[in-house]
Amino acid sequence: MKKKVLILSGSPRHGGNSDTLCDQFMKGALEAGNEVEKYFVADHNIGYCSACYYCQSHDGQCCKNDDMATLMPKLLEADVLVLASPVYMYSVSAQLKTVFDRAVAKYETICDKEMYYIMTAAEDEPHTMDTTLACLRGWADCIPGSREMGVVYGKGVYHKGEVQSTPAYNEAYEMGKTV
Repeated sequence: MKKKVLILSGSPRHGGNSDTLCDQFMKGALEAGNEVEKYFVADHNIGYCSACYYCQSHDGQCCKNDDMATLMPKLLEADVLVLASPVYMYSVSAQLKTVFDRAVAKYETICDKEMYYIMTAAEDEPHTMDTTLACLRGWADCIPGSREMGVVYGKGVYHKGEVQSTPAYNEAYEMGKTV
C-alpha cells in the first residue's frame, strides 16, 4: 500500500550527515512505491511558540503568520513521519525542536503516524544519542496512535559526507524500503 511519507530534516546544513541519511531513507521509500517529501526545516521561517494559546481559542490556528501554516497540513496528511536531527548538546537541533513546539496547536489531531528516527553525532559512545532519542520519542508520545518503526544511529561522524562510509548510510536506505 502506497503511503505518504514526510521527512523532517532538522539539519541546519544541506548535505550534512543527518540530511544525507534523509536522502537515503527517501531513496528507499520511493523505490518501495511511496509518495515522499523531504522538508528541510532550516529553509523555512518557523518561529518559536510563544505559549500564548491563541491556538486553543482559534481551532488550532496559530497567531504567527509563518511557514508552519504550510507544514501543518503536511504533518496531518502524512502516514509516516521521519524525524531527523544531528545531536546538539545531547538533544535535537533547534530547527526540529521549534517544529515540535509549534505543533502544539494541533498535536491531538496529528495522530496515527508511523515514526522513524534518524540521528547523527560526532561522538560514538553508546550513550551519545540516548537523550536525543528520548526527545524524539517524547514528541511521538504526544501524538495519539504513533508507532515507532525504526531508528538509524549515525555515530562518529562530524564533517559532511563522513556518514557515507558508515553502516548508517545503508541502514537508512534499507529502512526506507520497509515503509
